[in-house]
Amino acid sequence: MTTTAAIRLTPRIAVVMVLSAFLGIVAFFWPFVVAPGKFGSNYAPPLIFGVLLVLVLCVVLSEIAEGGIDSKALAMLGVLSAVNAALRPLGAGTAGIETVFFVLVLAGRVYGPGFGFTLGCTSLFASALITGGVGPWMPYQMFGCAFVGMLAGFLPRATGRREVLMLAVYGSLSGYLFGFLLNLSFWPFSLDPNSSIAYLPGLPFTEQWQRYIAFDIATSLGWDTGRAVTNFVCILLAGPAVLTTFRRAARKARFRAPVRFAEPRTVDSEPT
Repeated sequence: MTTTAAIRLTPRIAVVMVLSAFLGIVAFFWPFVVAPGKFGSNYAPPLIFGVLLVLVLCVVLSEIAEGGIDSKALAMLGVLSAVNAALRPLGAGTAGIETVFFVLVLAGRVYGPGFGFTLGCTSLFASALITGGVGPWMPYQMFGCAFVGMLAGFLPRATGRREVLMLAVYGSLSGYLFGFLLNLSFWPFSLDPNSSIAYLPGLPFTEQWQRYIAFDIATSLGWDTGRAVTNFVCILLAGPAVLTTFRRAARKARFRAPVRFAEPRTVDSEPT
């Protein structure tokens, strides 16, 4: 079933989103680009890239707000951001169980990649303000969730149970992807340099990559598995009902429906 995207991806917005995705990948993979201490401090690179991510997100959101979103889509964005911000504290911090992703995946599927990208940013920003989770990690979390919501909007067409199963599998994989990306932001200074899985400047890329994979498996695999299982179960159980609700809301909202002005009706006056 097809639904009109809530946020129109004009060529200009599409170019901005592609460039922001590229800069986001560079920001996450900075340990393979910039060695710790390059800017005078081991903690400087993630802070610099974190500020860069905030600026990039501001540019993307301003472009979307300028020509790609109407008042009805903005209202839907506000409601779902509030819902996600309220859901996040229910699971975060317990064995990797996080309840924020399944709504993000389903909304990105129904309302399109632009909406999913924006919802990922606004949901994490709102939940960070509520839970006091504001810090240098927040831009990375926002961008990671933006990727999850955006990619959900690009998934292939499917209907019925096949669609729900596809979204559940994607939600599970995105749980691992989110953890994999977030770990990159702090890996270089989280371990003793003498550790066999610690970041070591100057190593070839292949050996550096092997160290990171070992670090991710040893320190984060269990937590990411909890997130992946939560996403899979929530989408599998709640997916059909939530998809139906979102699509019904989209039909009633008729995002970006063309405005037509009817000709004024003239009333013939009867002779007295």
